[in-house]
Amino acid sequence: MNKLLLTSSLLISGLVFAADQEVTLVIENHQMKPSTIEIPADKKIKLIMVNKDNSAEEFESYDLAREKIVPANSTTDLYIGPLKPGVYKFHGELNPKTAHGEIIVK
Repeated sequence: MNKLLLTSSLLISGLVFAADQEVTLVIENHQMKPSTIEIPADKKIKLIMVNKDNSAEEFESYDLAREKIVPANSTTDLYIGPLKPGVYKFHGELNPKTAHGEIIVK
């Protein structure tokens, strides 16, 4: 019984930990919000991108060497990291003047 409780506790705490490692980026009116994202160093992060626009956008980051198309009115996930402390810029390839931001890793 004690092993079952311990295993259950570990599984539950693991699920909570995994949920803490997700960040949502919303694309709306050709902007990316929040424009500044803070994440912990040396952790793998699930970036959930929600595009509320009626047109596609492409998440682009030369600093991260990552790109991902986010279709119109849809949600797409992108895993980033683990990263060293620093600032990593990103932008929307299709709307770079309005859709841009940075990821600050501490």
